[in-house]
Amino acid sequence: MYRVDLNSDLGESFGRYTIGSDDKIIPLITSANVACGYHASDPVVMDKTLSMAREAGIRVGAHPGYPDLMGFGRRNMNVTPQEAKAYTLYQLGALDAFCRAHGLKMQHVKPHGAFYNMAAKDYELSQAICQAVKEFDDSLIVLALSGGELAHAAKDMGLRTALEVFADRAYEEDGSLVNRRKEGAMVTDENIAIARVVRMIKEKKVTAITGKDIPIQADSVCVHGDGAKALAFVEKIRKTLTEEGVEICSLDEIV
Repeated sequence: MYRVDLNSDLGESFGRYTIGSDDKIIPLITSANVACGYHASDPVVMDKTLSMAREAGIRVGAHPGYPDLMGFGRRNMNVTPQEAKAYTLYQLGALDAFCRAHGLKMQHVKPHGAFYNMAAKDYELSQAICQAVKEFDDSLIVLALSGGELAHAAKDMGLRTALEVFADRAYEEDGSLVNRRKEGAMVTDENIAIARVVRMIKEKKVTAITGKDIPIQADSVCVHGDGAKALAFVEKIRKTLTEEGVEICSLDEIV
């Protein structure tokens, strides 16, 4: 039996600005990565997001990023391991307050944007993030890019580790995501994207942007819900996975 989690980055609105269609994507996923106020979100948005997640019965996790609202956390920052650890702890604490208020237990931690991509290639940065997770709650699952340094650091530290793949992103030969600015970084054909996801789950392989097959592990698939087309895509992924005999469940049931 094949099993996979569907996760999405949520709670990324801010003040009067609305980003994404959280209310529509939440019923389609099993794990929500909730922004914690650094790259996006605010206290009211976090509160509302957890309320919706609780109502839908899905699991929630922290989605810490760099303190970069203007750049949506997608710009690289040169920070020390001590700073990276403190940033992570601060954001975990913020989300935990709302989890407690809503009677929810945090399930996982998945860094956002540049924090995620830099950690995937930087073991020292990954160690700092994982140390924060371990000191905060060592039962939390670290959701990390398959084959990346964050996954290695989490495992080395004895933390529960789930490996993530992306339905709509292209891969380099080293297993990293192709930079969004590079041509071919996004997989725009829905049928190709879904076929890639099924292959990643069943065969543990994906074709890199160079045309070479590389190994990959899919415990969770990241999907996006910003726009009607994206929502229809997630519905199609769910339908196809079910038809392919893949059980969709939360990370807690997989790792």
